Amino acid sequence: MLTFFMIVLGWQIIGVIPLSVVAFQKTGTMEGFIEASEDAFMGLGINSSLYLTLMILTFIFGLLFLLFGVHFIHNRGGKTIVTSRSKIDFNRILFSFALWFLIACGAIAWGYFMEPEMYVWNFKPLPFFILLLISFILLPFQTSFEELLFRGYAMQGMGVLFKNALMPLILTSVIFGLLHSFNPEVQKLGQGIMVYYIGTGLMFGICTLMDEGTELALGMHAANNIVAALIVTSDWMVFQTDALLIDTSEPSLSTETFIPVFVVYPIVLLIFSKKYGWKNWLEKLSGPVVKPFEEIQES
Repeated sequence: MLTFFMIVLGWQIIGVIPLSVVAFQKTGTMEGFIEASEDAFMGLGINSSLYLTLMILTFIFGLLFLLFGVHFIHNRGGKTIVTSRSKIDFNRILFSFALWFLIACGAIAWGYFMEPEMYVWNFKPLPFFILLLISFILLPFQTSFEELLFRGYAMQGMGVLFKNALMPLILTSVIFGLLHSFNPEVQKLGQGIMVYYIGTGLMFGICTLMDEGTELALGMHAANNIVAALIVTSDWMVFQTDALLIDTSEPSLSTETFIPVFVVYPIVLLIFSKKYGWKNWLEKLSGPVVKPFEEIQES
């Protein structure tokens, strides 16, 4: 509980200070500041790349406080919430990143091919280059914080608490999805989109349990958000950036929204399963969790 308190302190209080300072300079009054905070200051006209950087800073502080808590409260190394392997497997991160990057770009290309009139070319060299640097240098901190918090720290703690793998898998996926209920996409598309967010959390959780590490989830999550920031944007998405394309279509919830969860995710799991030789699915996803070590009390 103390570690979670520290995470919230870093993520939602200390980390928000830089954004709040910029927002207050824009509004000039406390009344305007409070009113603008209702949509996370998105309507203030802050430069999109600066706004994205300030938002990512909140997650960086959250990640730092998470690692601080793991190290100084739990007396554990940060690697222990990343992987069960002797060292972090960066090849796994790169493979999952490349796979999901290709899938996400392919989906956008298909949408553009089917309805090109719904997209506006938005390439601006300097802003796009700045966005490119932010996306590849800073965005992975945001996605890593979410993965290490949910699929690393929380999943391990809940596993010891419930003494099985299934409850942590379900709970972390649901909580992960619910935290995304504040995204503007939910306001536009309705609560049905939560199937996608919870399903994505479930996908990342299955990868973590089957692979005994968060590397695959880290790579996929980073690729997903980088593509979302760089390739296509709209006025109703959480990432409003200087992306290459602007989606001008009217958002609606359709069967296509659920294709990733019920079609693409199972295929990706099959690819990972074949590549990394996953076995004993039932045991790893729902079996008992044994605390890895017990404190030896001095007699």
